[in-house]
Amino acid sequence: KGRIMKVRVQVGKSRIAGQGLFTLQDIQKDTRIIRYVGERISKAESTKRIAEGNVYIFTFSGQYDIDGNVLSNTARYINHSCDPNCITELTRRSIWVIALRDMQVGEELTFNYRYDEKKHRCHCGASHCCGYILDEYYW
Repeated sequence: KGRIMKVRVQVGKSRIAGQGLFTLQDIQKDTRIIRYVGERISKAESTKRIAEGNVYIFTFSGQYDIDGNVLSNTARYINHSCDPNCITELTRRSIWVIALRDMQVGEELTFNYRYDEKKHRCHCGASHCCGYILDEYYW
């Protein structure tokens, strides 16, 4: 399974959108880089917070979501990409961001947010960017 190590990352200006999260070291494929942490909330509370403009809600299970809008959640700075270098893995207790490939120091971490409707324009710059923050299934 994914190797676990303390990976050094840093928030910085992103070419994709606002702030991003960048690696301060080389990372090997399948490394668990960082946990997406936050408040565990009900689906009803999640819907309410999304309507209020909270963009840090992460779908966790059929019952709960994670509101990542907390200072301790550095992973909230990871931007969407249509050609991501990370994937998210849900365990029973947490959400991990895992390297999809080897990465060099200074790379911006990205994953596909997997939205299911064309609501948000994508500016990832990938050669096959679909124009929206969208799960590949809906391209």
